[in-house]
Amino acid sequence: MRLPFLRFFWLVIISSGAVVCATAKAEEVTVAVAANFTAPMQKIAQAFEQDTGHKALLAFGATGKFYAQIKNGAPFSVLLSADDETPARLEKEGVAVAGTRFTYAIGRLALWSKNASLVDDKGQVLLSNTAAKNSFKKLAIADPKLAPYGAAAMEVIERMGVIAKVRPKLVQGDSIGQAFQFVMTENAELGFVALSQISIDGRISQGSAWVVPQNLYTPLKQDAVLLPLGKDNAAALALMKYMRTDRAQTIIRTYGYTL
Repeated sequence: MRLPFLRFFWLVIISSGAVVCATAKAEEVTVAVAANFTAPMQKIAQAFEQDTGHKALLAFGATGKFYAQIKNGAPFSVLLSADDETPARLEKEGVAVAGTRFTYAIGRLALWSKNASLVDDKGQVLLSNTAAKNSFKKLAIADPKLAPYGAAAMEVIERMGVIAKVRPKLVQGDSIGQAFQFVMTENAELGFVALSQISIDGRISQGSAWVVPQNLYTPLKQDAVLLPLGKDNAAALALMKYMRTDRAQTIIRTYGYTL
């Protein structure tokens, strides 16, 4: 009668050891994430940990600032950029692992206000006179020199022919995250933000918005790239693969991105 018990005992020990070994192999990856991708990446990181056991440590900010930090040796293993130019540049300069770049999302730009009646569905508010009822005093954008979404916003303003009208009203944030905060806190009546910041499942969360037609700005192709610190990091390699899984891509689409 003791033999079955002993067999069961040793099976438990062996199984427990396998669990410990699997846990021991789990690693952490430091990820520089473009500010526009904050909400979806937080969800992806949770799913990533659930599915792989690896943990993603996220830092959010302007792509231009991340570029400078990475060049100066910042300890990131993966960059999720707001454009495709920065990863390509890092790769060319030998500061990213060649052949690892891919587009993980294509972003959308929106003009947004917390005021539910301020922004119309064609962006005509940008053409309004100062004395008009639907006028505004401040327009928030991300710094065009640091943030691709800020550069896209300036393209829209110029193509609409309203640069002279809105220039005195512009307030710039370091990133699209800060531009969003200007509007969210009502320090600016409206601003150009990432669609992902104000919508989920195709619905605007609050206020009023104009989803800018994509023919008014250069496509916001957002590329991921592996950095040298992540070349031998199991978690970094796993995350690069995970970004292309059905689960990750479903989350990405939920926030209004295309693939």
